[in-house]
Amino acid sequence: MWATDRQRGATAAEFALCAVIFFSALFFMLEISRALYLMHTLQEATRRAAAAAAVSDFSDPVVMNRIRQTAVLRDTPGPLILGAPVTDAHIRIDYLSLTRAQNGSMTMTDIPATNLPACPARARINCVANPYGPSCIRFVRVRVCAPGGEVCDAVNYQPIFPLTGISFPLPQSITITKAETLGFQPGSTLCP
Repeated sequence: MWATDRQRGATAAEFALCAVIFFSALFFMLEISRALYLMHTLQEATRRAAAAAAVSDFSDPVVMNRIRQTAVLRDTPGPLILGAPVTDAHIRIDYLSLTRAQNGSMTMTDIPATNLPACPARARINCVANPYGPSCIRFVRVRVCAPGGEVCDAVNYQPIFPLTGISFPLPQSITITKAETLGFQPGSTLCP
């Protein structure tokens, strides 16, 4: 009987040590899997948003908010499923012009929000008048950025299990696509 009680105590101690190692490894693997999921999902989110923004009315804030929400797989504002801290506010949509330098080289240039055409019809007219002008929208760029800044700062990974100690900035997810209709419909009225 004396040996049996000792064995029970040893078994409990061994189980406790094994359980700590097992659950630590399990939580670490779950965290790594979630990080990989998040990296791939953010790239897909930028692809979805760029494809939608290329054919949607850039001057309508409701449409642009819907594109951001759809990109993070939601119908309402909020975080990406299993992707906290990324929300629809992290999806940044920029419009780019293609400017030609004196030496003939062409570069994509950001069009500031204040210089964007007032409507899709005006954007079409700008591009017909001068395809390399600073207000001709030629490309749509979508990035995942920390909200609030002028610069596109990286979003930091937020672990589900903080004891794993995993912390790193998520890689930049960027998609650039050719601007298509930008919401222009034949027969649209010209904006002021």
